[in-house]
Order: sequence, then C-alpha cells, then structure tokens
Amino acid sequence: MESAEHTFATWDGVELFYRAWIPPQAPDKALLLFHRGHEHSGRWQETVSSLGLDDVAVFAWDARGHGRSPGERGAADHVVDLLRDVDAFARHISQRHGIALENMIVLAHSLAAVIVTAWVHDYAPPIRAMVLATAAFHVKLYIPFAIPALRLFRPRFVKSYVKAKMLTHDPEETARYDSDPLIFRQIAVNLLLDLHDTARRLVADAGAIQTPTLMIGAGRDWIVDLKTQRRFFNRLSSPVKRFQIFTSAYHA
Repeated sequence: MESAEHTFATWDGVELFYRAWIPPQAPDKALLLFHRGHEHSGRWQETVSSLGLDDVAVFAWDARGHGRSPGERGAADHVVDLLRDVDAFARHISQRHGIALENMIVLAHSLAAVIVTAWVHDYAPPIRAMVLATAAFHVKLYIPFAIPALRLFRPRFVKSYVKAKMLTHDPEETARYDSDPLIFRQIAVNLLLDLHDTARRLVADAGAIQTPTLMIGAGRDWIVDLKTQRRFFNRLSSPVKRFQIFTSAYHA
C-alpha cells in the first residue's frame, strides 16, 4: 500500500504531519508507529509493506521538530509536550478514522519508545498493547560524566554520534539513511536530559504498567543498553509480556 498524507492539530494548535496506510475495507483496528530520534514517518514504508496487514489501518507521524512537521529540528520545550502530542495523535486517529483506542496497538522505536511508554504510564490509555523496539531507557553516551557535564554547561544542542553503520548490517539501508534529506543529526540538550530522567523514572516504576507489552532487543546494539531494557521488562506488571532478543541485530 502507498500512504496518504495528512496533518492534525495537536494540543497547542501546531499542525503535525502523518502518513496513513488504510486498506480498502473499513478497518476497526489500528497500528500506530513512532519513529526513533532524528528520523521521520517515511522510514516506515518498508516495514508497513512487509507486515502486509490487510485488515489493519497503519499510521505514522513525523514528531514535532522532525521530518515534515514544524518546529526546530530535534527540539521541544519539554518531554511533557511530546507526551501530549502522542495523546493528541492517538485521539485524533480515533475520532477522524473511527477506531477505538481499545483497538489500537502502538509500536515505538528507540527514544520514541521512552516517550510512548511515558504516555502509557502517565495517561493510562486503554490501548490493546504496545511494542517497544530497542527502547532507549539507557543511551550509551561513551563519554565519562556526559550527563553531569550537559547539566552543568547546558549547550543548546549536541550532535548525534550515531552513524548508519551502527544501525544496520544492510549496505543499501545504510546508503538510504545517509542520503535522506529529512534525517538530521542534532538533539536539544534540554530534551536529551528530560528523556534521560524520564527513562530512569519509568524503569523504577515499571510495575505501574499493566498494558500488554512486546519488547524487541538487539544483541549487538551500539546505541542503547540491553540490560536496562531487561530490568524494565522484569518489573512490568502486565500479565501478558514478552521480550524477544535478536542476538546478531544492530539498533535499527
């Protein structure tokens, strides 16, 4: 399926961009996709095609400050703004496309997995399930005392160290990543610190989450820590949960 392009007004009136893959017959189930940091919804096309869901509507946004959505690249005033965006997006899909929250599954990658998990934790939406792919509950920064230094000096942005070869084994995918004009390399420091603190809060209080959860981990992830994902998973209260680790996979 090819995607249709839409926008929706989020909580503060900003128009965020999203793509919709809707099968011909009117579906009553939805899958919502949330891209990792630096990326955009167009990167989900291959995933949607490979899933081959002919009775599920699939939606993917460009987060605030990403892709074709407005805002300073990689920036937001606070992580709470992003949680409110997620809530507005899910409710827009429900109202515009007539799909109940109870019939939605959310799939979030990397930093987006932290944001979506915080939404589930703080808002307790009645969604069917969530899928967290290589969740960034602990980012490997590789620089000693990186977080304390960022808190002290507070630069406006930092440039990501992530290279395409750290994300995937596939040389074609590496080339697509490097040539994509909508992928950028910076993140606002205030947002990075907010996400760090939010992730620690979620791992500590994962027992409050009862939503059915599938977690996907990568055995050769250079970006985020697998042990912290395992700690979060073990603390989940959901009676339906599974952690699938692909031992030779990279972060993407």
